[in-house]
Amino acid sequence: MQPLKKQAAFTLLEVMIALVIFSIGLLGLAGLQSAGIRNNQVSYARTIAQQLAYDMSDRIRNNPGVNYAAVAGAANDCINGTCNSAALAAFDVFEWNSAITAPNGPLRNAAGFITNNGANGFTISIGWDENGIGAVATGCNPAAPAGIVCVSVDTIP
Repeated sequence: MQPLKKQAAFTLLEVMIALVIFSIGLLGLAGLQSAGIRNNQVSYARTIAQQLAYDMSDRIRNNPGVNYAAVAGAANDCINGTCNSAALAAFDVFEWNSAITAPNGPLRNAAGFITNNGANGFTISIGWDENGIGAVATGCNPAAPAGIVCVSVDTIP
């Protein structure tokens, strides 16, 4: 019987193979990190859009009797409580649209839409370019343009 030889160290080939396997694993982790950041940004934009839609829903419920679908936004001074219902509605729409189209906000090329839904209420929609392809939100109902993601909320004042 021959005595077994002891292996004293890794060979250069084994080290190179281990480095290749390790680098492939690190590339996979980098891809997962990138996908996680992207999904986090998408989730953040959708959350902001949902909050803004519910914000306008609350504004409509607090000022009943005004047809918000026909109101054009105006920068009235309603903070001091000196506005009537129509002026308050114009102020609400102005503030809402300003929040949607904020230059540093998460909603790219966004726009808000308020339409009558036929049940004595309104459909509040916000559309934005979620993928950054340059699409501009021009409507959400009945269908959004290509590349636009919409969030809609129905409300009855």
